Amino acid sequence: MTTATETLSGKGAGDENFPVASRLISPRHRGAILAFYRFVRAADDVSDHPELGPDEKLRLLDGLEAALTGTGPADPEAEPLRRVLAERGLTDRHAIDLLDAFRMDARKLRYRDWSDLIGYCTLSAMPVGRYVLDVHGESRTTWAASDALCAALQVINHLQDCAKDYRDLDRVYIPADALARHGASVEEIGAAHASPALLATIRDLADRTAGLLRESAVFPALIADRRLALEVGIIQGLAERLVGKLRRRDPLSEGVHAGKAEALAVAGISLLRTMLQRKRSIMRTAEVRS
Repeated sequence: MTTATETLSGKGAGDENFPVASRLISPRHRGAILAFYRFVRAADDVSDHPELGPDEKLRLLDGLEAALTGTGPADPEAEPLRRVLAERGLTDRHAIDLLDAFRMDARKLRYRDWSDLIGYCTLSAMPVGRYVLDVHGESRTTWAASDALCAALQVINHLQDCAKDYRDLDRVYIPADALARHGASVEEIGAAHASPALLATIRDLADRTAGLLRESAVFPALIADRRLALEVGIIQGLAERLVGKLRRRDPLSEGVHAGKAEALAVAGISLLRTMLQRKRSIMRTAEVRS
């Protein structure tokens, strides 16, 4: 395989755990977000490809960066985002940070502790939220809450897919110190059912992820764009539901994803909650100004 396009998994925005530029997002911004998603999806597929060695993955990721920045040959997976960035005057920093995360994936298979994992999320997840906020012209004062939510989404995905990542790629995002604290081993991640020790580890990490979601709970009220705020509210609600599943279920043998009907129910509740949250925030602001 010689190009990023040849490594594509076929996975699209509709296959993700969380909404990606849903119809809630203004049409004038959806294209810019989907161009970013296409670029990131291509890079992610490179880093996750089971038949490519680290050096080949790094070569393809370097090619995507060169195409995006205009310092190398054009690439069909990078060109739509390159045009969007130029037309809107947006930085390429968020996309390049994500490429650095995928380079880590090509070379790094284990994480030492929670801080090490969050360091990875700083590159692999937080830039996604920051890009979406930049597209909408939102204030950077929203970044802290966005970062917490994006990190939580990343850890949720890691816990949901821990067995697949281990079996297919020998990649383990569950921190080594968390496994050791509960007396679990890396090898247990490949079993058909999680041991009591591994379940305790996963629940421990789910609890820490719930802490991130408490930090991000204010995020929808901080966003000026109402449509984006509603989408973020739904994502927050889905994340909270999935953390609850991870606290109760075994991701090695039980479903820890939200089905379509469940996701729709959570979305409805989350929309109402977000609208009330934003209304209270507006009322408080008005009281302060008066």
